[in-house]
Amino acid sequence: MYLFRSLAVFGGIERILVDKMNYLSSIYGYNVWMITTDQSTHDIPYHLNEDVRVEDLGICFYRQYNYNIIRRIMLSIAMKRQYRERLHKRILEINPDVIVCTTADDINSIVSVKGAIPLVVESHSIFFRTIESGNCWLLKKYRKYVFLKSLSYADCIVSLTETDAVEWRKVHPKVIVIPNFLFVTGNEKSLLKNKSAIFVGRLDYQKDPLTVICIWSKIRLRNNDWLLHIYGEGDLEDEVKKLAEEVGGIIVHKPTDKIWQCYADCSLLLSTSLFEPFGLVLIEAMSCGLPVVAFDCPYGPSAIISDGINGYLISKEDIDGYVDKVCMLMGNIDKRRIMGEAGRNSIYKYAPSSIMPQWKALFEEILYKKDT
Repeated sequence: MYLFRSLAVFGGIERILVDKMNYLSSIYGYNVWMITTDQSTHDIPYHLNEDVRVEDLGICFYRQYNYNIIRRIMLSIAMKRQYRERLHKRILEINPDVIVCTTADDINSIVSVKGAIPLVVESHSIFFRTIESGNCWLLKKYRKYVFLKSLSYADCIVSLTETDAVEWRKVHPKVIVIPNFLFVTGNEKSLLKNKSAIFVGRLDYQKDPLTVICIWSKIRLRNNDWLLHIYGEGDLEDEVKKLAEEVGGIIVHKPTDKIWQCYADCSLLLSTSLFEPFGLVLIEAMSCGLPVVAFDCPYGPSAIISDGINGYLISKEDIDGYVDKVCMLMGNIDKRRIMGEAGRNSIYKYAPSSIMPQWKALFEEILYKKDT
């Protein structure tokens, strides 16, 4: 049984959860349930096998943010009570062997109703951001205490990189590393001839699209015959569109389910994230033969990019260095081809046939310990 808020947007977590559930169902023959809280009538943007059963509990936690702080607190308490009641009822009825949630879920409520069923917690963010989120010091300290106390009841935490796992091991005895996977078909491959770069991600604080526009403004002073295509939506969308228009040479697109063709139509990928638990777009672009340029942020890019071989890792403070590397790649198609081919060769370790047996082994280990 997977627990998550919703599968309603084009997002990395949403897609990897769908792909994972499809694989467990179709390849391993698992009976898979996805229990959501905020799906409502929204369509799932990715293909989900019919054998994977999705049920929404109808909590709609997002509604609390329509009210002032007092009303919001009262509504939040009522919603959490409702969530526990409905989730407990479905757990008793379905009786899953294992429950899987993410660090963004209400783990405190989950552990209060799961009984003896093993719980696996996936980290799709980095340790520091998960533990230290929030602005109010007192509230942040309380939330941290509750979160870590709840987390202690989990049987295992799964991190996406070894570097982040080191941090999680400070607060939990059982932490393993299982990266995200990617279906590598090889059907889409860029010829690397188009004078186009691509940025893919949510238009929010983490992905920092405003910095990629700043970088592009400097690039256009040296090379103004390339276009930057930005695919995404989010809190910064209006600001991104306004700044992109001012800089020029930038086209902002909505997310698309045809992103593979978009990669294939471009010649390099730019990433400016402040932190990345993994960096799915990096291996997506690499699978299409694109060299990638990314900031060396915690923790994903350094686990994927071999600097100077299949892409470039740039210090966050080195904007000019970032510009230099992009301009060099723009002017050297042979370098793009060498890096692009190295990238394609480096991402096969993220194929489902390599990653999903690790999940199967984890589930079997947990159930063996439960039975003994």
